[in-house]
Amino acid sequence: MNQMHTSLELDSIIAAASDNTGGLSDFGELPFIEPLSRALESLEHEARLNEIGRYIARDRMILHATNRLHYVADRKRHPEIAQEKIVKPVFIIGLPRTGTTILHDILGQDPQSRVPMTWECMFPSPPPQRKTFNNDPRIARCQATFPDIDQMIPEFKSMHPMGAQLSQECVTLMGETMCTPLFHNQFRMPSYQNWVDNEADFANVYAFHQQQLQHFQWQCPGEHWMLKTGAHMWGLEHLLKTYPDARIVFTHRDPVKSMTSYASLTSLVRSMGSDEVDRKEIASDWTARLKHVLDHAMDVREEQMSPDAKIYEMYFPDFVNNQFAEVEKIYAALDIEMSGESADRMRNFIDDNPQDKHGRHTYKAEDYGINPGEVRETFKRYIDTFNLAPE
Repeated sequence: MNQMHTSLELDSIIAAASDNTGGLSDFGELPFIEPLSRALESLEHEARLNEIGRYIARDRMILHATNRLHYVADRKRHPEIAQEKIVKPVFIIGLPRTGTTILHDILGQDPQSRVPMTWECMFPSPPPQRKTFNNDPRIARCQATFPDIDQMIPEFKSMHPMGAQLSQECVTLMGETMCTPLFHNQFRMPSYQNWVDNEADFANVYAFHQQQLQHFQWQCPGEHWMLKTGAHMWGLEHLLKTYPDARIVFTHRDPVKSMTSYASLTSLVRSMGSDEVDRKEIASDWTARLKHVLDHAMDVREEQMSPDAKIYEMYFPDFVNNQFAEVEKIYAALDIEMSGESADRMRNFIDDNPQDKHGRHTYKAEDYGINPGEVRETFKRYIDTFNLAPE
């Protein structure tokens, strides 16, 4: 692997994306190049990447740039995509490691739900079609990208199962706006993440997010969207402005568990591309950032909730205790009808996917320099508001 193949220079990334798309060059009117430049600068100077890491980072940036060009071109080619209405989308949000991924996968079993699949998020062009949705050749193409991850970090599957036909979360879709907390999870990019936390305009993120949903929905609709990511806490007010009739499932858990589990996940993911991964720095850094963004989301909830939106509070211990009972409560609270077929498919998925199916994810707070008492003090407002007991 020579240095030429691992360039993180802006012009090189843009040229590669253009080559991938047969010469496309229009990234659309919403910001893209400027935030891409920020991300690349942070990768180059802060991420402590080894050669494999440089390759992974370059590949990811080229993929997002390629997809962005395709979204814009497809929309120009098919202006009717812009007429699609996104009605009462469901968003699962909350701190990391609070059951959001498995809940999303369960809810995605409902044939009435439209869930973004990993394969269509990775390769969105041309827009997916209903008749080929389960045998599109992009499924195999996407699946072929996963064995390397299994080989490099086999523990990852126990923490976050991956597959072409599993649901994908919006934090990945946000990559096409170059404004996403996903990057600082995968690579050490503090300056870039400071911009995401404090300066980035999430109105642009949700304007493009809506275009992405329209793109996916155009020839492959469902009764309602079923979406997920904790990253929606960063721009919750813009989510509510873009989707004023949103249905929100807010997941809650003892933040000590959330912070420790997320530090463990981030450390593992970063180890794929860096030989210098500081677990205690990761825990301290992300604890402060997640406190900041959770406070922001709570402020928005208290001051800017849309009158047409609905919200359901889901507590992680209740979900672990009886997953299907919690699903029934979500449907009732958000006024979603559940058919017998939907119930059967969700129950079967729960039975087929017990908690430790891919192995147990174990972690200890002290390994990450986490003091449980200090974390609970840091998150006191959150704990008191939702009456969260220590796990």
